[in-house]
Amino acid sequence: MREEQFEAMHQEARGQTQERQPGIEYVMKPEPIYDDPDYVGSGKLKGKVALITGGDSGIGRAVAVAFAKEGANVAIVYLNEGKDAEKTVATIESYGVKALKIAKDISRPEHAQPIIDTVLAEFGQLNILVNNAGKQFPQDDFLAITPDQLRETFETNVFSIVYLTQAALPHLKKEDTIINTSSVTAYAGAPTLIDYSATKGAIATLTRSLASNLIKQGIRVNAVAPGPIWTPLIPATFTKEKVEAHGENTLMKRRGQPSENAAAYVYLASRDSSYVTGQTIHINGGDYITS
Repeated sequence: MREEQFEAMHQEARGQTQERQPGIEYVMKPEPIYDDPDYVGSGKLKGKVALITGGDSGIGRAVAVAFAKEGANVAIVYLNEGKDAEKTVATIESYGVKALKIAKDISRPEHAQPIIDTVLAEFGQLNILVNNAGKQFPQDDFLAITPDQLRETFETNVFSIVYLTQAALPHLKKEDTIINTSSVTAYAGAPTLIDYSATKGAIATLTRSLASNLIKQGIRVNAVAPGPIWTPLIPATFTKEKVEAHGENTLMKRRGQPSENAAAYVYLASRDSSYVTGQTIHINGGDYITS
């Protein structure tokens, strides 16, 4: 039944675009699936505190909800999507845990420490850092990538991970975890998303390197590499034609839903992955195989 639902949504979601990045979820038709009713938590993250960038919508929202189902208190960071953030907070709290929303531009180095300080003031600890926020600006012509675009893409997608992880690290301890969101484009490339793909490749390498560096402290670092997932970034990025075809080149012939990524983040955040570090989980419907 779930496959039939996802396929029906794939057909219904044709031809949408938005005017700005990183995009708004509440105007998407149909709204992405972020809360899988078949996913039942079992206390895997009880007593933990998670911080998720880009947690207001898309994959970040789905991860926040799954973490809440597993008993974690969750803080989300977002840019300016206040209505989406409010809904995410309400959904988190509906599962009996605490939620916190923080509106900050994570690309600014001076914002990293205040974000961490706010989380610590509210919850008294931090155990799981999910670096998930990102931007992409398609260009058919490589020569059209401007210094400003290159700088904005790297500052948001890569530099922010360094800033926030550095601010969080003094407060992380043995068995705490860091999870980064990479992308299938890091492995398959993307002819119209060259700078974005480069940032995602950097995240994959950063994940492996940081895992090697932090293992002596007992902190595990891993990544998830999603493929074509129905998030606000898609209609905010692509033309109607590309939105319509989004995901159809995968083996599964459809786009994925944010909820289909969430369990991987739970796995990497929990003791289930106690012998896993420096790794990337690929969730892409077979996209990389077809590339």
